[in-house]
Amino acid sequence: MKVRPLRDRVLVKRVEEQEQRIGGIIIPDTAREKPQQAKVIAVGSGRVEDGKTIPLDVKPGDFVLIGKYSGTEIKLDGEEYLIVREDEILGVAEGVTELATA
Repeated sequence: MKVRPLRDRVLVKRVEEQEQRIGGIIIPDTAREKPQQAKVIAVGSGRVEDGKTIPLDVKPGDFVLIGKYSGTEIKLDGEEYLIVREDEILGVAEGVTELATA
């Protein structure tokens, strides 16, 4: 299934971090924090200001930093994604091909 976000919304997939160990103890999935890194999957057409459409600063394939509780979680074809507004994106990790394991 393909999804095209509308206006200033961005479809991202959280990048799962490697297994966390603290002092040799493995942290269970239920106790882990949500990853703040994500890969951009699709972007909307842009935000509208004064009747003009301004394109978004991010593009598919970019790695971005998002807030822990940003956006709306959705499930497509068994995969979990997030739809966020462009203003919920904290930054773009430039020059990065992989942040963890995408």
